[in-house]
Amino acid sequence: MAGLMQRASMVAKSKLSKLLDRAENPEETLDYSYERQLELLQNVKRGVADVVTAKKRLELQQNQLEQSVVKLESQARDAVAAGREDLARQALERKSGIQQQLQGLDQQVQQLEAQQQKLTASQQQLQAKVEAFRSQKETIKAQYSAAEAQVRIGEASTGIGEQMADTGLAIQRAKDKTEQMQARASAIDELTESGALEDFTSDQTQLDRELAQVASKSQVDDELAKMKQELGPGGEQKELTQ
Repeated sequence: MAGLMQRASMVAKSKLSKLLDRAENPEETLDYSYERQLELLQNVKRGVADVVTAKKRLELQQNQLEQSVVKLESQARDAVAAGREDLARQALERKSGIQQQLQGLDQQVQQLEAQQQKLTASQQQLQAKVEAFRSQKETIKAQYSAAEAQVRIGEASTGIGEQMADTGLAIQRAKDKTEQMQARASAIDELTESGALEDFTSDQTQLDRELAQVASKSQVDDELAKMKQELGPGGEQKELTQ
């Protein structure tokens, strides 16, 4: 049972694959793949922009903290000069804390810089691949269009296309019907001449027509006999000698 189900599944997949292959347009498939690659490239570019923005934000924060360090150091010197060691100590402690923050920021900036370089390299590689795919895509599309046009021309010229096949069938059917109609007309003429086919457009029956033929023949015989009497014996001979 399992083997039968597996075979049925394979047959179904095979038929589905053939249907998809018929419905698939290579040009549309290539354009869709190119659009997906462009989307991926845009995502990488946005990633690079986000990393650069984050790095710039940290660098701005670094500059502000460095200015704070310089200011605190100056304040500590002024406090020492004024004999306020306690204030100088507070300023130096704040300076030390800010310097620790600067070290952490510096590490983050370096990490973002490395990430930016990596993403930029990936972007450049992907950009090159997308450009290569675009060129190859256009070449394949041109080749496919040329092959498709050649197939259409070949089918039209050889008559193997669906439209030419339908035209050929229509011509053959017209010929067959014409031959049938000619044969029927010939048969009707033959039957009419032989009298086997009655003319239903006339109100005379077959018997009426036969009696009319007999009457016509009798009338001809009577007229011929009358002419012979009028001419008399030898009249026909006179007429011929004159």
